[in-house]
Amino acid sequence: MLADRDHCADYSIHGFHELFGVIQAAAKSLGVPDVEAIFGAHSSALTRFANNAIHQNVAEQGRWVSVRVLIDGRTARATTNRFDPDALRSVVEQSIALTKSAAPDPDLLPLVEPSPIPEIPRFDIKTAKTTPKERGKTVAEAIQLVEAAGQTAAGIYSTGQSVEGIFNSAGVAALHCETTAQFSITVMAEDSSGWAKASAVSRESIDPLELALSASKKARLSRAPREVPPGQYTVILEPAAVLDLVGQMFGDFSATALADQRSFLNDRLGTKLFGDNIHMYDDAAHPFQTGVPFDGEGLPRRRLTLVDAGVPREVAYSRESARRAGVEPTGHGLPVPNEMGELPVNIVIAGGSDSVDDMIASTSHGILVTRLWYIREVDPFAKIMTGMTRDGTFLIEDGRLSCGVRNFRFNQGLIDLLNNVEALSPSVRASGEEAFDMVAPAMKVRDFHFTEVTRF
Repeated sequence: MLADRDHCADYSIHGFHELFGVIQAAAKSLGVPDVEAIFGAHSSALTRFANNAIHQNVAEQGRWVSVRVLIDGRTARATTNRFDPDALRSVVEQSIALTKSAAPDPDLLPLVEPSPIPEIPRFDIKTAKTTPKERGKTVAEAIQLVEAAGQTAAGIYSTGQSVEGIFNSAGVAALHCETTAQFSITVMAEDSSGWAKASAVSRESIDPLELALSASKKARLSRAPREVPPGQYTVILEPAAVLDLVGQMFGDFSATALADQRSFLNDRLGTKLFGDNIHMYDDAAHPFQTGVPFDGEGLPRRRLTLVDAGVPREVAYSRESARRAGVEPTGHGLPVPNEMGELPVNIVIAGGSDSVDDMIASTSHGILVTRLWYIREVDPFAKIMTGMTRDGTFLIEDGRLSCGVRNFRFNQGLIDLLNNVEALSPSVRASGEEAFDMVAPAMKVRDFHFTEVTRF
């Protein structure tokens, strides 16, 4: 792993400091001293496969800069993907014009002053330099494994690198580079399917053949699925399913959401809400996490104890929401201006010591769930969610997987779910249906409510 930010030169960024100097000079020449710029750039490549064959190799690069100025209690943004001097001056002019036409904001704060921001090493040169041939070789080996079992594979293998920086005329200058690798595979048999997915900073942290083997095994074990009646079951949710379901609640851990009365935590902070074994954090420095160590305002991200022994303790604060509450901001603010305020984005759910196999062995009658999809909110305050299982749903009888079952639709309150957790596996970096990843364990949960058997 490499922490050296110079490796971001692969992006042809040509020095964000120099670019901001051009932006700041343009703003000053137009009589505007207060200016902020958020830069971003990425390059990514993807190998896609279906029907046991690679059918697509694509690569893309992109870059952008978002400029914000402050004028007489007003602010607004303008964005461009061109970095030449004329384009940078033009985007400054656009930002000034938009700001002058905006209504004054009595809550608008001055630009952030510089704070020490830790560097987190999340750049792996081997991942950044991955070639299509290397991805293709790995995918071909995974397909061969699946094909040998008489099954059909589809999925993606992607690698890439990104950089994000924020600079302002008050002296903030923060930059973060990282790489990502992701492998996802769905294996299809005649009447069943299996799925596996993983992502990491380094491609060497992912084992695509192990993932292919896991998905193939699930497709094989779930063939000829039985239809079992809906109802309340003891359920083992694998980490991807925990992410997809429990991950729906974290937008509510926001001071702005609380102030707007749109959080299920309204009137519940500091009260016992979940089981004693539920501990949740927001921790940008966690070794399984990814992302920048600063927020959209240029403040360092602070570790938050979201839930401690079942008690919701802390929420994220932007500078504006922190000023209203008379507390310190936590470094989770979104780029200003925005309506959401802040958001915890580096979720860690603490795990336990039980493996999934241990959970299965201790279950006399239940359901194993690989992952979920089509998840929607039914009741925002009770945090009741609905959705469906897919790609590996199994009946557990007498401590073993007895067969695959037809998929279910569920209607489940997250508060009840987190009061009914009987066992937790060690936490891993989980990837699921949602676009984001988080650190999560598998969970054994009693009285999970399946409402009907689906047609899929």
